[in-house]
Amino acid sequence: MAERAEALLPSPEPVRFLTDSGAAARGRTGYPTPDPELLRRAYRAMVVGRRFDTQATALTKQGRLAVYPSSHGQEACQIGSALVLDEDDWLFPTYRESMALVARGIDPVEVLSLLRGDSHCGYDPRAHRTAPQCTPLATQALHAAGLAYAELRKGTGQVALVCVGDGGTSEGDFHEALNFAAVFKAPVVFLVQNNRYAISVPLERQTAAPSLAYKGVGFGVRSERVDGNDPVAVLAVLGAAVEHAREGKGPFLVEAHTYRLEAHTNADDASRYRTEAEAEEWRRRDPIARLEAYLRRRGHLSDADVTAFAAEAEEFAERLRARMNADPELAPMDLFDHVYGTPTPQLDEQRELLRTELDAREALS
Repeated sequence: MAERAEALLPSPEPVRFLTDSGAAARGRTGYPTPDPELLRRAYRAMVVGRRFDTQATALTKQGRLAVYPSSHGQEACQIGSALVLDEDDWLFPTYRESMALVARGIDPVEVLSLLRGDSHCGYDPRAHRTAPQCTPLATQALHAAGLAYAELRKGTGQVALVCVGDGGTSEGDFHEALNFAAVFKAPVVFLVQNNRYAISVPLERQTAAPSLAYKGVGFGVRSERVDGNDPVAVLAVLGAAVEHAREGKGPFLVEAHTYRLEAHTNADDASRYRTEAEAEEWRRRDPIARLEAYLRRRGHLSDADVTAFAAEAEEFAERLRARMNADPELAPMDLFDHVYGTPTPQLDEQRELLRTELDAREALS
């Protein structure tokens, strides 16, 4: 039993392949180095993803989005969570995973539909194997555990990966999901992006544990810590976690140590609870710069590649900006769709009230 408990423990220090400057870190990690082509894909996706994030932030200032939670600085986790999954696997995002959704191949305008206030979810979750972005903290963890268990029962071999923030680990749903997944060996990976603040609440007010990764151990869940700003390490650890789940070994918890460089959302003032010096320290650990330096040193990335990816990102942002500047055509009655599988009497009553009002307005026009 002691031997089994030892196997659940995370590494004493976060797993890392790269130094802050992008050089190869010393020491053994226990994980294989990801394929260079996967790392090139990750670099390209992070460059495009950051430009998307910057453009989305600008759209809030222009009144085109009601709110936008930036993931600037967390690109390695965002892109890593998308790239380690097979097409048929499921992703369960929080409100901050817009970049991951774009990397998963979802139309960026559909991704931003929720944040613009156009719809409950702008994309088809079944078609993209991606659950709706979740605003309530940690409720998506239970959904992921339940779906993963259903896939296990059906024998599909599919895995679910659920993203949670450090604040979400204080919610009861998170612990219930870990316990359920462990008991029933559900093939689900819990990715905790520890960016040090749940809005303005610092990590030390969330837990007294040595690390958030230790929360998995108490439930019998294999756990690991990773440098969340090291794209090589993130892909290596998340890839191993997904295979662990897919092979029938049960759930896996990964705590990624990262940092959001922007405020919690455009409605937040981060200067009220953290210093610029702290943010500057994390800017020196930029995941894109680290991966670029690493790939250049190994001859897997050229000046032409960097220029081409940057140009692609600008074109992506330009197309997004043009499409978001067009006013959406909305049908008011769609408000009642996709709320319940079987509408409640109250919802039916509200639908008819709106229909009557719309008919009256049309008659007067």
